[in-house]
Amino acid sequence: MPKSISEYSYTPTPFAYLRRSSREVCVGDLPLGGDAPIRIQSMTTTNTLDIKGSVAQCISMITAGSELVRLTAPSIKDSDALEKISEDLRSQGYDTPIVADIHFTPNAALRAADFVEKVRVNPGNYADKKKFDHHEYTDLSYAQELERIKEKFTPLVLKCKELKRVIRIGTNHGSLSDRITSRYGDTPLGMVESALEFLRIAEASEFYDMVISMKSSNTIVMVQAYRLLVKRMGEEGMNYPLHLGVTEAGDGEDGRIKSAVGIGTLLEDGIGDTIRVSLTEAPENELPVARVLVDKYKGRQTSEGIPEIEPVAISIDPFNYTRRETDEVGKIGGKSVPIVLQTMTNKASLAPINLMGAGYRYSVVDDKWNILDNACDGIFTDSQVVPFKLPGTLMVLMNGADWEKKARGIDDVERHYPVWSIDQWNEGGTWRDGVLQEKGVIHFIRVQRKDLTKDFIESFKKGDVVLILETHQINAMIDLRTSVMKLDELGSKVPVILSRKMDGVDKEQFTLYQSTDLGGVLIDGLGDGVWVDGEGVSLVDRNNLAFGILQATRTRISKTEYISCPSCGRTLFDLEETTAKIRHATAHLKGLKIGIMGCIVNGPGEMADADYGYVGTGPGKITLYREKVVVKKNVSEAEGVKELIELIKREGDWVEPTDISR
Repeated sequence: MPKSISEYSYTPTPFAYLRRSSREVCVGDLPLGGDAPIRIQSMTTTNTLDIKGSVAQCISMITAGSELVRLTAPSIKDSDALEKISEDLRSQGYDTPIVADIHFTPNAALRAADFVEKVRVNPGNYADKKKFDHHEYTDLSYAQELERIKEKFTPLVLKCKELKRVIRIGTNHGSLSDRITSRYGDTPLGMVESALEFLRIAEASEFYDMVISMKSSNTIVMVQAYRLLVKRMGEEGMNYPLHLGVTEAGDGEDGRIKSAVGIGTLLEDGIGDTIRVSLTEAPENELPVARVLVDKYKGRQTSEGIPEIEPVAISIDPFNYTRRETDEVGKIGGKSVPIVLQTMTNKASLAPINLMGAGYRYSVVDDKWNILDNACDGIFTDSQVVPFKLPGTLMVLMNGADWEKKARGIDDVERHYPVWSIDQWNEGGTWRDGVLQEKGVIHFIRVQRKDLTKDFIESFKKGDVVLILETHQINAMIDLRTSVMKLDELGSKVPVILSRKMDGVDKEQFTLYQSTDLGGVLIDGLGDGVWVDGEGVSLVDRNNLAFGILQATRTRISKTEYISCPSCGRTLFDLEETTAKIRHATAHLKGLKIGIMGCIVNGPGEMADADYGYVGTGPGKITLYREKVVVKKNVSEAEGVKELIELIKREGDWVEPTDISR
């Protein structure tokens, strides 16, 4: 495992917020990278050939805060339409840079460069076609392939150099070429090498006005790819600005959580110069989310940066996911999935019916509990003993002193455990040694990074202890990550619950900031549970958020995952409506991944690791996939959801929904 930050260079410092130094490029008159603010952007959903509609939506996006506007240009006709779109926007006084999004058609890119300030190309399909074939290459045959790529890409490079356009090299995990996957695998390394090949070709023509992206619907892959890209670019003397995004993030709260986990983790480490939040919603909905994410860093960095947290030995590998090895205490730590804790301190709320918000449903008639997949594992009740029989394996956490007075030693009080403050614990003396020996008692201790000392670690070696790791630092994610690594440095394998209390923010901020601060730590394999808390946020919202963060980091799967692309001008059906229909029919299929793609461009490749795919292939027609294999073509859109369900049934992955799962 790496022991020094000098062994890799993916962030200016892992112990403070300090934005990565990147090359400044100008997209039209808009500076991006360097000392410029982090820019936000989105993409139109109109057909680019609908010039009036596209102009109107561009203006709507600009009004909503988009600092760059992207339109799809899959054909030369679409690229030609960009001329009139650009003229109309400029004539109405809008100077926002326009970006053309290109797939498969180099001639469309060359034409678009005449009219727009930036051209986005995907190295996976700009000069290649993906057939999921494996090829064996010698060094010579691979070099010949690179020459072929160079011949395809260099004309665009030279034209953009002449016209002072910017190029985004936009790598997508799901659309890596067969050439790349054959040589490097379907991996973050493959994503990085795919971009580097195009960067080297551009630099050979002395062209440097480029922005790079590494998008994936898998947040772990996405974060690792950007980190590795920064490291590899540094080794080659490159410092291009980065465009961040989690592709196919989905819609609603799930899409927001997933975007915040991926984008926020990188922003916390100072990585990123522009972001796009890809939601299966109207583009105007993406921009407020992006703005909230970016505004988190306003004023955070002074000329000296934020004072650095005391460095510790690095115990994570930022390029490969490995979960931290911990002792197993009850069902916490070890090989158990991360747990979820919730706060229920209102005495009046301690009735069976009020556990509904935490994932438990009680039938008075049957005197029976139904436990949902998002049922939390423990509730904190402050000073109160729960006055009814507990469902399942639910734990009750109480203040330590109240646990001693009200619950300790009472035979009919089940699964009630103490939560000690650090002061209570440190003052425990012989009493502490006594309670540590009591069998079946898990002791939870609230701590911050400053409390983690060798003497403290020694104080609980003989008992079952779980730490509730709290932070009040502005750099919350970095503080939590450093605290867990400090435990590793001290040789402790104690399980850790990541706790974040956030008051005085609105629901959107609460969702996005909690996802960033806790999700970023989980991405690095640290944490055996989460506890999100905040005044004014309902129990059901807190519980859904906690499980959403675990789902987005793929550390605990509690529901169906939808890999749905944001709509654009290539989309062949109403993505929002279709996603809602599919979600309604399949939301009970825990652990299944379903890809919903608007066109063949975002088809089998972009779905990456989806179990099933629903892909638009023509007006009113869709194609169904099992993983990356076509199962049925030209299905009527009206029958699409029904046919998808039949496919899932034939493959043996269907279960009938119950009243409790709806």
